[in-house]
Amino acid sequence: MKRRWMRGAVALLAVTLVAAGCGSADDEEDTSGDGGGGGGGGFELACSDTPPEVGDELTEVSLQLQWFTQAQFGGYFAAVDQGFYEDHGLDAEIVEGGVDIVPQTQLADGAVDFAVAWVPKALQSIEGGAGITNISQVFQRSGTLQVSWADAGIETVADLEGKKVGNWGFGNEFELFAGLTEAGLDPAEDVELVQQQFDMQALLSREIDAAQAMTYNEYAQVLEAVNPDTGELYTEEDFNVINWNDEGTAMLQDAIWANTEQLTSDQDYCDTAVRFVAASLQGWAYCRDNVEECSTIVTEAGSELGASHQTWMMNETNRLIWPSPDAGAGTVEQDAWDQTVEISLNTNNADGTTVITEDPPESAYTGEINEAAIALLEEADVDVVGSDFEPIEVTLEEGGA
Repeated sequence: MKRRWMRGAVALLAVTLVAAGCGSADDEEDTSGDGGGGGGGGFELACSDTPPEVGDELTEVSLQLQWFTQAQFGGYFAAVDQGFYEDHGLDAEIVEGGVDIVPQTQLADGAVDFAVAWVPKALQSIEGGAGITNISQVFQRSGTLQVSWADAGIETVADLEGKKVGNWGFGNEFELFAGLTEAGLDPAEDVELVQQQFDMQALLSREIDAAQAMTYNEYAQVLEAVNPDTGELYTEEDFNVINWNDEGTAMLQDAIWANTEQLTSDQDYCDTAVRFVAASLQGWAYCRDNVEECSTIVTEAGSELGASHQTWMMNETNRLIWPSPDAGAGTVEQDAWDQTVEISLNTNNADGTTVITEDPPESAYTGEINEAAIALLEEADVDVVGSDFEPIEVTLEEGGA
């Protein structure tokens, strides 16, 4: 049975938006730091003091994903399936991404109302003129790894020297480059960079020594592959993993982005953004507490991934969100934001360029929308922190079946 709030209750909760901070930035204390990395209340939002009640007519909204339908985006599909968007007066369309789709461009061009994108890529788009704002930092931790065979002896970043190192490019490589730089290696000279496909075949065939992988996707691919010497699946002991969170070069990834101009000029859009974030975060809370059900929801939404791979992805995605900061899921942690900006400004790519060349504008992120959304969820007794979160045990099957 789908769990729904009564719409009337949601309408009553909407009056908490003022206390939650969706008003003028001039009326509130900026608790996000000095704003040196952008954002933090340096521009005024158009949200109303008392948002209109949720009526019978739903507001149509669209969310652009940054990749194909999969459990990486499970919270949004759960919010549709469980009726959370409808409870907030929204008729939400989830737009699938792909190789040639740039979510932040789709948003800036007005093709969609909201988008999911990694922070460094969005910052690059902002510097290029895209008017977009981070309104909810859903992933609190990076999911990027560098994976190698255990017998290759790559236990630290410094051990990558002289090795064939795979990466996807397209802006996914800056954590690796920052890690190499921190280890005293020149990415352009001290390693052999190899353009990697979005799979692990080059590693499994030993064409490269280390491969880029996401905890929730490609890492599972090596663990669901069969070791030809034993006839059994590979295990974690067969591989070494470098986690950029541990190395201090992690960058913020999946966040919900909104149109900056509309946030500051269109009251209805600004109010809708609060409701959209609230419903989305409730979807993520549902997936935290119902991992296997959310995996099924995503599969039924059109994902072609196998059941065990999908469940692994949902479980690992939850690890990137929960537990969330005390202020609630979607909060932008200033230290993590500043680190992302610093790496974006100072880490050279193989061709000597950086992600961005100047500090992002104040409008790069705002905490006000998320704070208002969290207030709605707390009033409805939704656990927005997940302090007791524990991942489940997932058994991968061959090929992720």
